[in-house]
Amino acid sequence: MTAPEQALPHGSWPTPITSELVVRAAARLGEVVVDGSGDDADIWWAEGRPSEGGRTALVRRTPDGTTTDLLPSPWNARTRVHEYGGGAWTVAAGTVWFTGFADQRLYRVAPGSSEPVAVTPEPEVPAGVRFADLHADGDGVLAVRETHTASGLAAEVVNEVVRVAADGTVEVLVSGPDFVSDPRREPDGPALAFLRWDHPDMPWDGAQLVVRDGAGDEHVIAGGQGESVVQPVWGADATLWWLCDRTDVWSLYRRRPHGEVELVFDAGSDIAGPQWVFGQSRFDLLDDGRVVLAYGRDGADRLAVLGADGAAREFDLPYSAFGQVRGASDGLVCVAGGPASEPVVLRVDVDDATATVLRPARDLGLDPSWFSRPQHVTFPTEPGPSGVAEAHALVYPPTNPQVTGVDGELPPLLVLVHGGPTAAARAVLDLGVQYWTSRGFAVADVDYRGSTGYGRRYREALKGQWGVADLDDVVACARYLSSGDGPTGLRVDPARLAIRGGSAGGYTTLAALTFRPGVFAAGASHYGVADLAALAADTHKFESRYLDGLIAPWPAGADVYAERSPINATDALDTPLAVFQGDEDRVVPPEQAEMMVAALRAKGVPHAYVLFPGEQHGFRKAENIRTALDGELSFYAQVLGFSLPAEEGVTPITVVR
Repeated sequence: MTAPEQALPHGSWPTPITSELVVRAAARLGEVVVDGSGDDADIWWAEGRPSEGGRTALVRRTPDGTTTDLLPSPWNARTRVHEYGGGAWTVAAGTVWFTGFADQRLYRVAPGSSEPVAVTPEPEVPAGVRFADLHADGDGVLAVRETHTASGLAAEVVNEVVRVAADGTVEVLVSGPDFVSDPRREPDGPALAFLRWDHPDMPWDGAQLVVRDGAGDEHVIAGGQGESVVQPVWGADATLWWLCDRTDVWSLYRRRPHGEVELVFDAGSDIAGPQWVFGQSRFDLLDDGRVVLAYGRDGADRLAVLGADGAAREFDLPYSAFGQVRGASDGLVCVAGGPASEPVVLRVDVDDATATVLRPARDLGLDPSWFSRPQHVTFPTEPGPSGVAEAHALVYPPTNPQVTGVDGELPPLLVLVHGGPTAAARAVLDLGVQYWTSRGFAVADVDYRGSTGYGRRYREALKGQWGVADLDDVVACARYLSSGDGPTGLRVDPARLAIRGGSAGGYTTLAALTFRPGVFAAGASHYGVADLAALAADTHKFESRYLDGLIAPWPAGADVYAERSPINATDALDTPLAVFQGDEDRVVPPEQAEMMVAALRAKGVPHAYVLFPGEQHGFRKAENIRTALDGELSFYAQVLGFSLPAEEGVTPITVVR
């Protein structure tokens, strides 16, 4: 039973959703693997655990419901291929293969054992030979191998498809393209399917699906210039399935043996997402040949099964996001989450649509009335060269069952800018969002143009326009919500608009404060880009040509890079800013943050800077997640003018003025 409501200024509301609760027993659910068939299958999944230094643990659930960790601390099943990783482990017939984060070597754990045995040798360059996208292949694994040289130069990094046998023998299968992924062997056959793409494309710009037959001849099945293929899957009958965006949205295709390419299902929205990490799965095949898949619509996912007629039957489940969709005999296993549920590992029986939670979310001890429920909104924005004149957001109202705002006071708004910039907002319970809404903030998680989920045309509306279209969209969203034109019953304070983002979202945050001064009253950049030219000249191989499409070819377009770099526009910067950065970040090196902080210091703009030792691109350690979250709150309290609940004991961040 909740206490009677009291009226307090927005931002200062007492809440049980503290930074300690955000990280307590938290786990980021990663890949899922089904090992075996029918009722005898083991279900495996990965858990990223902030409380254990951010390591990724592997968990096995046996048919009797027993769950056990395979790898004790400090083992960490995480790869650094492309720097973002994914596909760092797999299981087949009880044998586990994984990449150890510390040295990036490939390890093997035999059935019934818990002792990892190194399969690949210690590389000459520390962590310089990396493996990802692991997929069982007989007594070995297929993998993407990424080899680095002592120079550290991105141009010298080599990506290949290899097969690694149990005795450590390595056979190079594909070499030559700038990038490769998804090596998959034809069932009971010699053919090998894989994806390839070359600079300056990213995999969502143009990736080819290639099949190499038993004679060694290669055949391009789909994809290429202006067409992206993801997730090839072989059927038991040697039919090849994949997702491709040739209809504007990523849709499901197949090619039967010796047949033609067929469009199987177009959901009218993207089934796939951007391939930033390996090992994603948005569809799979059941034993009887049916297809299970997830696709988005109006800011939320649907989970469905395709019938023989190609029609989708959607499941009525209390979840709005589905990933890691894996067939499991007559059902499926996936990671699912919803507005009132953190992600769970879920099994769904396809025929009767019953769902069983295999790995529940943590018990937060909170009544659901504490959770703000998002509303998907579409708002007008400047059309620009693309002609796309609208953008989208998930909007969360301030929500606290024990406190209400002071009469006549409008809530502050926190605009969230996701990374990528091809990522997308997800309507899944995130305590990192509820941390703010339960204190009296409204939150807008913006799917600015360039985001995934709305088709290729929407995604490509940011081509050549990064630093322009995204700024138009975050500003349009803030003004939309402060004008009273937003969701019914919600209007925010136009004098207390804040913006925050990480990585590419950090760039948009910094750019909004420098190129659109006067809109936002405060901001926070988490490992954001300040100097685009420096990023183009010094980043890892995967993204080393990414900005060619987002801004202009480098170095021919150097003047455009200079024009859109926040570090070159600090004369207009007078908005208080908090900066958070990891000192081992290879994607956006700490020099980027420190350039911006130096400019803030020189101008006397109120700012705070926290550098986290041992963190890379994104914070994984519990203590650092807490420090960043509470530090940002303290920063806003000091610059927007509200008090924090004394009983929470938030350590004030140092604001340099």
